[in-house]
Amino acid sequence: MSLSITSASLLSAAAHPAGKAKAEKAAQDFEAVLLGSLLESLQKTFAGTSEDGPAGSSNYTVMATQALASAMSAHGGIGIARLILRQWQQSKVPEVS
Repeated sequence: MSLSITSASLLSAAAHPAGKAKAEKAAQDFEAVLLGSLLESLQKTFAGTSEDGPAGSSNYTVMATQALASAMSAHGGIGIARLILRQWQQSKVPEVS
């Protein structure tokens, strides 16, 4: 998966009044993806292999990890989204400032 955020794509959002909300949502979603990856690694490390459980349980484990990451990010996460927004503000991205 490749994420590409360019100044041009951010500037195009500035024409809409919801540009700041879109930037906040993008930062929050990015944090959720990072948290999901971290939580998945932690789950595999500490819970062992999912082959020991019933068939299909690994699918539910992945969904639960993603849901937990999204919920954590929606409630402030670990601060990555705030750092991204602060950096965008310092870089003078119009819809965030």
